[in-house]
Amino acid sequence: MSLFLQSTWAITLELAPWLLLGAIIAGVLHVALPAGFVKRAFVGRRGVLTAVALGVPLPLCSCGVIPAGLGLKKDGASDGAAVGFLISTPQTGVDSVLVSASFLGWPFALFKLAAAGITGLVGGWLTDAVTDAEPVVPTPDSSAVAPAPPRTVGAAWTHSIEVLRSIWKWLLFGVLLSAFITTVMPPSWLASIGGDNHLIALGMALLISIPLYVCATASVPIAAALVAGGLPAGAALVFLMAGPATNLATLGAVYRTLGRRALSVYLGTIVIGSVALAYAFDALFPLSITAPHHHVHEASLLAQATGALLVGMMVWFASEDVRAWMGRRNAAAPTSASLTVAVEGMTCQGCVRKLTRVLGEDERVQSVTVDLEPGSATVDGNLDADALAALVRSAGYEPR
Repeated sequence: MSLFLQSTWAITLELAPWLLLGAIIAGVLHVALPAGFVKRAFVGRRGVLTAVALGVPLPLCSCGVIPAGLGLKKDGASDGAAVGFLISTPQTGVDSVLVSASFLGWPFALFKLAAAGITGLVGGWLTDAVTDAEPVVPTPDSSAVAPAPPRTVGAAWTHSIEVLRSIWKWLLFGVLLSAFITTVMPPSWLASIGGDNHLIALGMALLISIPLYVCATASVPIAAALVAGGLPAGAALVFLMAGPATNLATLGAVYRTLGRRALSVYLGTIVIGSVALAYAFDALFPLSITAPHHHVHEASLLAQATGALLVGMMVWFASEDVRAWMGRRNAAAPTSASLTVAVEGMTCQGCVRKLTRVLGEDERVQSVTVDLEPGSATVDGNLDADALAALVRSAGYEPR
């Protein structure tokens, strides 16, 4: 147990500075991009390149990329633009690149960045080639335009916190699983299974990654632990490409919205592309990655401070979730009126959690249900429609 706790803390120290920096950059990007720019840019087949170019650095994890990517299709983007965005975006991002460089080195991080772009372009172009649907350019409707987010430091900071809040559970899971792999599995175990057969090693990484629903940042410690356990560096690349993009929620959403052909291209591009690029990376950089073995006493003051801050934030997020769960559990049977309001401005599950938290903290509210699609909030409690609308606006969204 002592070795497990030491490994957990060492991994946290390695992760924390880059994760927090990435969250800050995510907040800056959130307020810097013009309102509506993303959806206007992904129009037509040539929008695949634009979608991938913006999706690769965009700090959206699986929870945010599903509604964002499929929302592009609903707004008139081609199937290829939507698939290219869905493939490239969850694989990487500003925070993921920084954390990957910290754990696995800059050659790996930059190659992973290029791999996300390549697979996104190939998947998007192939999708446009096998699907017959032509995009319809949406007609602007000023009455339906969501309000632009405030461009302030406070808005950027709030978004940074929401980014961390949206992934903290999977981040914790990734750190703990990484520590478990490092502590329990002998370094030679995975290497002995993979042996000298590169394809078996990459196949193992693919099988491990598919059932894990983790984001690109949270999966980096797991990938590093796999390399430390004896798998080649290409196996980490396979894990980091397939893990964030091949969970059942995303596959089901692609199938329902874009159809079987698009889903086949989506899944095939990720599986075949990750294995092929892993072979290429191991051929180009066979000795570029070493197993990360860091000790607590060697950590810098910055790492110690950011590590403590990250742990404190996780405790804060956990306590909020527990309080919300206890509030729902102890709520009396709803005898008051149930109100539903349409909400505009929500783009991901982080927005859903934020609005749920704001509404649930009001003492007049007994229960809350917030849906991302089509965008609505339903509350049971002792408040009227005007009071509900005011609470929605206080969370930064617009009631309709």
